[in-house]
This record gives sequence, structure tokens and C-alpha cells, in this order.
Amino acid sequence: MLLAIDVGNTNTVFAIFDKYKKLAQWRCSTLEERTADEYFVWLKSLMELDSYEPTSVKAVILTSVVPQVGFNIRILSDRYFNCRPLVVGKTGCDLPIAVRVDEGTNVGADRLVNTAAAFDRYGGNIIIVDFGTATTFDVVGKDGAYLGGSIAPGVNISIKALHETAAALPYVDISKPESVIGKNTKDCIQSGVFWGYIGLIEGLIKRIRGENAVKMTTVATGGLAPLFGRETNIFDHIDLDLTMHGMTVIYNYNLNK
Repeated sequence: MLLAIDVGNTNTVFAIFDKYKKLAQWRCSTLEERTADEYFVWLKSLMELDSYEPTSVKAVILTSVVPQVGFNIRILSDRYFNCRPLVVGKTGCDLPIAVRVDEGTNVGADRLVNTAAAFDRYGGNIIIVDFGTATTFDVVGKDGAYLGGSIAPGVNISIKALHETAAALPYVDISKPESVIGKNTKDCIQSGVFWGYIGLIEGLIKRIRGENAVKMTTVATGGLAPLFGRETNIFDHIDLDLTMHGMTVIYNYNLNK
């Protein structure tokens, strides 16, 4: 079995695969202080609850945007799964897609993984919107190449910043308000955040499409994709497994090359 690990700024996701078939998935908060031993105790317990043995893991692939956590995951792989992890974005991990950005630019591993997954599932000429800690817009070319994109503050970051920098404004949860016009402070904030992000999403996608002469398919992913996807017809697909699928695509590409 393959263990795929996606370390994001907020959450870390572990999933086990039999080739391209996902068997199980677990999630924890991303903490730099968590050691390889702590990861293994946690992961072993969850695997056994789902009737999977850690010894059945024969390979590990890792994507990480948090260097210290990535280091601890590499120790986890070496110590407990007896294998060196394939690390996306590092030497030794080849990509099935080209990356066409300014020379010297570092593209987040998660964005490259999403590109590989989207091209494999939906073909080329794609805009990927990933609702993570940041909201990223990534453009995939006709041949599957990563062409660049946009980065906006994530929804949770925006709400937190509003609360922390304006003492009189409360922290609110992310949900669709009953009306665009709020009658109290909480509803006003929810309306501004929710419908403001709908406007941001639709506006950026429209402008990206305006810079391309071909029809572009839109794919949304990330935890908040269904919430926003229900209120706009801008998305052709909502794919919550995009990142994990991309990791299997990259792993199998390196295995078979």
C-alpha cells in the first residue's frame, strides 16, 4: 500500500491507497512540535481501527508547505515504514507536468500536485480554485503544464484578521447568511465575507478566462469548496480528493518511468 501525506498550513492529511484506489483517510492539525513518534502512535491507532496494519505500507509520498513538519514526516517514514519518502518538489521526484513560471520561482508543492491531478482527471485548459489557508487560483495549460495563477487570503484568515484588528467586531463562523443585507453585526460580517468571496471567485475566474482564448474548465477543491460551490455556477467540478489523487499520479509516474 501507498501512504500519501499532505502537510498543509492548517491540516495534515494521511491516506492509504491500493494503486489509485483510496482505502482510508485521516486528518490532524498541522503542528511543528509533533514528533515522528507521536505521528506514528496516532496513525497506527487509526489504521488498526479501520483494520489496516502499518506493516502493509510499502511506500510513502509526501507533499509539504511546512518545512519542519515535512522533516518530521520524513523521519516517520524512515523509522516506522522502512522507506525513504518520495517528496514532491525535491530532487528525485519527477513531475508528469511541465512548470512554466519565472525562473527562480518556487511553486508550492500542493499546487503542482493539484495540477497533475486535474490534468489526469479533466484534461488541459483548467482553472483550479483551492480553498485552503490561502485561496489559490492555478492555471493548467492544454498540455497539462502549470502556467501560474493567483493567491488570495483564505476565508478563515480574513475573518480572523478582521476580528483581531477591529476590537468591536466579533469572530464569526463561515456560513451563508439569510440575506445580503445584515440587520446586526454578525450577519453583516457573514454577508461581507461570504458574498465578498463569491464575488472574488467569480471575478478572478472571469479575468483569467479573459486572458485565454480557449474555454477553460473550472475545478474547486479544499474544505470550503462545497459551501461556496453551491452558491455559484462558475465551477464545472467540485473535487475534494484532488490533492490526494495527484499524489498517486505523481507516485505512479515515478514508479513506472
